[in-house]
Amino acid sequence: MEKEIKELVVISGKGGTGKTSIVGALAAISGEKILVDADVDAADLHLILSPEIVERHDFISGHEAVIVEERCTQCGDCISLCRFDAIDEASFTVNSFNCEGCGVCVHFCPEKAIDFPEKHCGEWYVSNTKYGPMVHARLGIAEENSGKLVSLVRQKGRELAEAQGIDLIITDGPPGVGCPVIAAVGNASALLVVAEPTVSGKHDLKRVLELSNFFNVPAMVCVNKFDLNRKVAIEIEKFCETNNITFIDHIPFNPEFVRAVANGKTVVEADDEDLVQLLKIIWEKISSKLEEFSQKAARAA
Repeated sequence: MEKEIKELVVISGKGGTGKTSIVGALAAISGEKILVDADVDAADLHLILSPEIVERHDFISGHEAVIVEERCTQCGDCISLCRFDAIDEASFTVNSFNCEGCGVCVHFCPEKAIDFPEKHCGEWYVSNTKYGPMVHARLGIAEENSGKLVSLVRQKGRELAEAQGIDLIITDGPPGVGCPVIAAVGNASALLVVAEPTVSGKHDLKRVLELSNFFNVPAMVCVNKFDLNRKVAIEIEKFCETNNITFIDHIPFNPEFVRAVANGKTVVEADDEDLVQLLKIIWEKISSKLEEFSQKAARAA
């Protein structure tokens, strides 16, 4: 019988909660797994895992208008129609940073002088790391379609897990509640939401939990840097208990997280046995709940 693949997606309601550092720690502590960096708008898991790229692929998404000088009569229709000011009035060329690829200028150009080729938006990779294979990506400057790229790297991560017979995927997801997060949450086995003990952190945590509830994906919560504001940290824990949401643990503020990132390492490699032991306990709790959620989903199916 084939193993069921479980995917843990680590997300946060806002940036800067320490999500990627925690993913790096879980990567170091957990056993055999596939790693996915789905925070494609600001991918940084590679900074602490030092991946060795073994596959490199282009990410093609959307289209971009290109005015063909030989066919253009400079009538100005495209300029008046473009709502993104992407066409230079003097040279009749398209500014690729401003073009949204809507195609209005292409459709209405009387001379059919505007081509609409597919757009190269970035690259995605399959790499080896000291903690297992990783699928990750990088968007080009000012490029969009990150939701589509999130779906792509998650899909490739699952294909890699199936090919190698690995039953666990740990995904570093994007922050917030926008399109990239929606693409990261769908069909996940469970979420680990990393919160910080601030008013905005608590507010944004609630928004993420609403999202997980909408997609019927079970969520777990941990509070990072809890001792910076113990009052709000306790409020978050009580909120989780009241709403039947699994609360994993509190993680204290520790400068080792910053030093580890600066040295291109996971915090598990730091010389702090108490912190490492806490992170191991946290992984045991997460792993146990992940298995519980998986069994519950199997019974429901």
